[in-house]
Amino acid sequence: MSKKVINQLEEKYNSIGQDIDTHLEGLLHSKPITYWDYIQTDVLLNLQVPRTSLPDEKVFIMYHQVTELLFKMILSEIEQVAKHPTLTAEIFTDKIMRVSRYFDVLTSSFSIMKDGMDVEQYNKFRTTLTPASGFQSVQYRKIEVASTELINLIDKRFRETIDRNSSYENAFEHLYWQAAGKDYKTGKKSYTLTIFEERYKDEFIRFTQFYNKNNLWTKFKALPPEVKDDQALIKAMRHYDYTVNVKWVMAHYNTANHYLNIGGETAEATGGSEWVKYMHPKYQKRIFFPDLWTKKELEDWGTNI
Repeated sequence: MSKKVINQLEEKYNSIGQDIDTHLEGLLHSKPITYWDYIQTDVLLNLQVPRTSLPDEKVFIMYHQVTELLFKMILSEIEQVAKHPTLTAEIFTDKIMRVSRYFDVLTSSFSIMKDGMDVEQYNKFRTTLTPASGFQSVQYRKIEVASTELINLIDKRFRETIDRNSSYENAFEHLYWQAAGKDYKTGKKSYTLTIFEERYKDEFIRFTQFYNKNNLWTKFKALPPEVKDDQALIKAMRHYDYTVNVKWVMAHYNTANHYLNIGGETAEATGGSEWVKYMHPKYQKRIFFPDLWTKKELEDWGTNI
């Protein structure tokens, strides 16, 4: 080991009040790292717990586990933008395009779901999943909140009339995905939505409080004019918005339709939601960055697919 490296190590450990000799001595007793220990391969491969003996259920489980890992990668990229002290057009564009590539993978991956499972098997094991629902993915809900201002995620029926200065709790009650498990006439919530809130509501609201002023859209609007006008950044923002809220959603929608549209009739989702109107972008018009689209593009959102 060179003297330069030793000096750097001493500086590192001295800065945190640690004795370098103790740490170096520890290396004498530690095992060399292996791929399987570092990646935790055995743990990953034992995380699949099917509820039936149907082999394609494992495909369904692993697909969603991979999706959640990609969601975690996306949240990590967005967090770096949210906490960056001196954003430039280059940094912002790079992070947005990283996130878009993850969603490009997610979009194309639906062919695994659509063409990689036997329809008969799926419609057998899906009955054991009730009342679980994909809308219970808290990571995806967080991605939406971290991407745009809450008003853009409010159910379209209430978006024009809701008090923008109301509490986070009130905004939470009017988010578009609440429609997947709530009767707005009676206020009654489904069991699927109720248990989701019991598990995640407090955590979700804390997350929302931070991203209220640190979401991608708010961070973009706070940039200097010369940065906001950067065409590469604008193109990246538009690509991300359309990829998430149209392409990825429609890939999900078409896959669900492949399995749930049986004999011309649409089956109910496992969580009991009216999934066609809940998922299709033309109904809710979820748009992260509305000012980056023309009036015509906003009007046609989700229709020319």
